[in-house]
Amino acid sequence: MSSGIYSGFSDIAKQAMMQPQESLLEVKSKKNKLYIGIPKEVSFQENRVPLTPLSVALLVNNGHDVMLESHAGQAANFSDKDYSEQGAQIVYDTKKVYEADIIIKIAPPTPHEIEMMKPGQILISTLQMATLKAESIHALMVKKITALSFEHLRDEGNILTVVRAMSEIVGATSILIAAEYLSNVFEGKGLMLGGITGVPPTEIVILGAGTVGEYAARTAISLGAEVKVFDPSIYKLRRLQNNIGNRVFTSVVQPIVLEKAITTCDVAIGALRAEDGRSPCIISEETVSRMKRDSVIIDVSIDQGGCFETSEVTNHTHPVFRKHDVIHYCVPNIASRVARTATYALTNIFAPILLDIGDMGGIKNLIWQKSGVRNAVYIYQGQLTNKHIGERFSIPCKDLDLLIVSHR
Repeated sequence: MSSGIYSGFSDIAKQAMMQPQESLLEVKSKKNKLYIGIPKEVSFQENRVPLTPLSVALLVNNGHDVMLESHAGQAANFSDKDYSEQGAQIVYDTKKVYEADIIIKIAPPTPHEIEMMKPGQILISTLQMATLKAESIHALMVKKITALSFEHLRDEGNILTVVRAMSEIVGATSILIAAEYLSNVFEGKGLMLGGITGVPPTEIVILGAGTVGEYAARTAISLGAEVKVFDPSIYKLRRLQNNIGNRVFTSVVQPIVLEKAITTCDVAIGALRAEDGRSPCIISEETVSRMKRDSVIIDVSIDQGGCFETSEVTNHTHPVFRKHDVIHYCVPNIASRVARTATYALTNIFAPILLDIGDMGGIKNLIWQKSGVRNAVYIYQGQLTNKHIGERFSIPCKDLDLLIVSHR
């Protein structure tokens, strides 16, 4: 083949390679510059922060401004210096942070925080339906805020992406907490979680075969414990069994079988969730009173009321109490116990969304193109779009799709 043909091929190749770059340059010129504010969390024992310093660097390198309230990342062991080195602007006045176009935080905004928000802002935070008040919704609507609840964000596989990430963390961490409270250090029974040669393993009962239950079972099995998982749904049990293998005992909720398992186990983990409202309370006080002395209950579902009749909300400062000689751990926010890991999990979800808002020329285009993000919107430019909130507080609700079309 002659050299002329070769050079002809190379010219065509060069042209082909140049085209995407030119089209990329065109897209970049349409980008919106974002002004992102990260306030310090004021909610009790909330140690997580939505973005890590490296995610801030990614946003800054893409031409966006990030403003962080001083010490916002301290509880997750990220210093102001870590953020400022990556291009974040550190501010000491909370009101200054609320001048940003986009506010991203973990806990829902308090009435005082909503007061500081400016009209037309974008808010990304949790919604926490259990503690939601009508006044907060009305205050956000008056300010024409566009609000997204990240517990309703869905990924490409239609999975609740933040809920899934936090559930994985909570499931694995609950077993590590159980291991601590079984040991002598915390006045437990003095057991090692997994068995060793000649010593039988500890028995763990997990109520619920969702993500929390699955990751609790994985961690317990890997530490050598004997695991039994109960759930009313045979579909969920089958999925868990397929994901983990035959080393786990599964059963639908049959009172006699469940009662026997609870009264003979060393650790019981409550991870049954309700779609809306209260989690099913399936273990009576009478059953708890017959559990082995110094056994451990970890009620992960306590934020929805709990699976055990004896459960009462505790916190990270005073995490346990004893009832019927059983150690109860009922902290609602277990992910804050490993705040740095939780922050890494969250930043992997939020940073791409923020970049998309910039790349697509605004939140409206992102909502229009990505159904997973659209699912998380509960107020759009001051109009309530979540029918559950509307029904609960008797607030008129609008169809989000129609609102976006009318604003396009």
